[in-house]
Amino acid sequence: MDLIAHSCDDGRKQPFEEHARGVAKLAGDFAAEFGAGAHARLAGLLHDAGKCAPDGQKRLRGELLRRVEHSAAAAELLYGAGGTAARLLAYCAAGHHAGLPDGVGSGGEGYDRTLMGKLGRQKLRAGDYLAYRRALGEIDIAAELPALAFVPREQGFEKSFWARMVFSCLVDADFLDTEAFMKDRPLRLQPEADMQALLDKLKQRLAEFPEPSDELGFKRRQVQEDCLRMAQLPRGLFTLSVPTGGGKTLSSLAFALAHAVRNGLRRVIYVIPYTSIIEQTADVFREALGGDVVLEHHSSVKYDREDEETDPLRLAAENWDLPVVVTTGVQFFESLFANKPSRCRKLHNIANSVVIFDEAQMFPPDLLFPCVKAIGELVRGYRCTAVICSATQPALDALFAPALIPKEICSDHKQLYEALRRVCFAHIGEAGADALAQRLNGMKQALCVVNTREQARTLYEKLTGEGTFHLSTLMTPLDRRRALAVIRKRLDEKLPCRVVSTSLIEAGVDVDFPCVFREEAGVDSVIQAAGRCNREGKLKPDDAVVHVFRPEEKYAKKCPALVKTQIGAAQMTRSSFADIASPEAIRYYFTRLNLLRREALDAKNIVRSLDACAKNGLMVPFATVAEQFKVIDTPARSVFIPVEERAGEIAAALRAGRPDRKLMREAGQYTVSVYENQFHALFNCGALEPLAGDLYALRDERLYSKETGLCVPKDGGQGIYT
Repeated sequence: MDLIAHSCDDGRKQPFEEHARGVAKLAGDFAAEFGAGAHARLAGLLHDAGKCAPDGQKRLRGELLRRVEHSAAAAELLYGAGGTAARLLAYCAAGHHAGLPDGVGSGGEGYDRTLMGKLGRQKLRAGDYLAYRRALGEIDIAAELPALAFVPREQGFEKSFWARMVFSCLVDADFLDTEAFMKDRPLRLQPEADMQALLDKLKQRLAEFPEPSDELGFKRRQVQEDCLRMAQLPRGLFTLSVPTGGGKTLSSLAFALAHAVRNGLRRVIYVIPYTSIIEQTADVFREALGGDVVLEHHSSVKYDREDEETDPLRLAAENWDLPVVVTTGVQFFESLFANKPSRCRKLHNIANSVVIFDEAQMFPPDLLFPCVKAIGELVRGYRCTAVICSATQPALDALFAPALIPKEICSDHKQLYEALRRVCFAHIGEAGADALAQRLNGMKQALCVVNTREQARTLYEKLTGEGTFHLSTLMTPLDRRRALAVIRKRLDEKLPCRVVSTSLIEAGVDVDFPCVFREEAGVDSVIQAAGRCNREGKLKPDDAVVHVFRPEEKYAKKCPALVKTQIGAAQMTRSSFADIASPEAIRYYFTRLNLLRREALDAKNIVRSLDACAKNGLMVPFATVAEQFKVIDTPARSVFIPVEERAGEIAAALRAGRPDRKLMREAGQYTVSVYENQFHALFNCGALEPLAGDLYALRDERLYSKETGLCVPKDGGQGIYT
């Protein structure tokens, strides 16, 4: 009887050899981008060998109902071949459905999920899968695998990073080949992007802007010219230090596209801290380049059930195959340290890319060292160029390897700052919600930025009169985009416009208020808020005031320790510099801040635990690291808000089991992220219903307002969340 790999309800069956060779070809092509083509090809060829066991074939033919573990067979073949490459590939094979496992555990139930646990069970099956040789022939694994090019100084971090990138190639190839068979259609691969054509489009868009007529215009043009000039340099690590209002977004895109053309890179990935900026930035890029080449990705929905490899939701997981990707820092960094297939499948598409880290001062402070080390590894080993982009550069030089010396793109940052200075700062002491509301209600146009969503809603409800707005991530991306469009229009038309927002408005959101209030925070956050004040320089700097205030006690006492540390470093900076936004003050602030938290730059010992595996027989803690590496410590859940006609249509398609990547991308525009305790509070009061995977839909539409977003029950906590 012929060996099969998949079977469909309509009776079609995919031959095992067809699937194995199809996945091997795809995985090898993907990994060739970073020199691991032969390794990924072999992993793809062997990954489903366990399905050739008698019980595996019975399960696929519907003759056996119980789940059959098949991923451990290829792991046994690879691990038994010995050598660093083969043993790392064993993790990839063992985890291609459930996720990269830990090498070894501490015993008990958890041990069963480790690589050693899987190999132990497989040993008892006594090679029952060897029928795979009928389809693939004898394979000399040791002879097929080139030696890895790691040098002695490189430890476990580099080896685990390599394994995760090869794993990405394997699972993406597996997903794509399986999806093509299950949907009975040709393999869907994005054609190679023409980066020169995209650069030409951008240059055409930039040429449409009027010639500069004032100092601000000339400085923006200088930034753009600096970016195009420095783009001609070879791949490497760069910084782009441009004060707010300097035209950083399109100029950095110009650098990325020109640099990609010059160095043969295939993708631009723009990493941004907040979903609100993703929406705005993606819109800017679509307008310049066209909507079909830009992917906006910030969904946190996951689909990774080991026993349902053909689940359409699992196959629809995002793989970043478009030429321009705009994503969040949470999505980017957590994926680099993830172990689940749906989260990892996109990683190989980072190779050979220009990665722009916008608002880099927002890197997660307690994971700063592993984040910086991962950036360095992408530059060193995966043909990436990284650009650390910020108006308030976070002084990361000392954290990079000595061989990685960042090159500044901007030709004269200090002079640029002097030319673009637009505001002054005043600390006004404590100001409660009632006092703030009184001041805001007396102004025609003003912005107030607070640290929590609870504060934002409370203060907003105290505002009176026309033209009052609220912004937070409790609103869907679509509703935030609509609110910002109205806010910009009212500002342009000099109509009343008073906005209360969480910090989501601070970084990269193009609005221009004559006056800003900002709750105490780090210097970088205060400066980012100041970037929403007198942005176009219509007022004299001394007339455009950013009022920094201390919140009332009930909010101040809930302030997390990290924010208190940032506020402490900000107070030290304020006492040492008349202008906290000067380049010297910013460097002083970050230097002091890193000293205050130096023990917490890798608070969860991510780098140390990965490095240790180089000395303990490659027992890599993949699953443990993935669990520990959380940019937001409190897990977030996505809630779908079906309050519009199109959202209802998307929900119906998901319920009917008809998801694909395009639909899931669109669904992200109607989702809200909530903390785990908030999710359970909504679920326990009957406000949620299952929709797809771990995505739930809001059942009680009364709990969502287009003005203030999702209303979470009081016992759902507050937390600092933009």
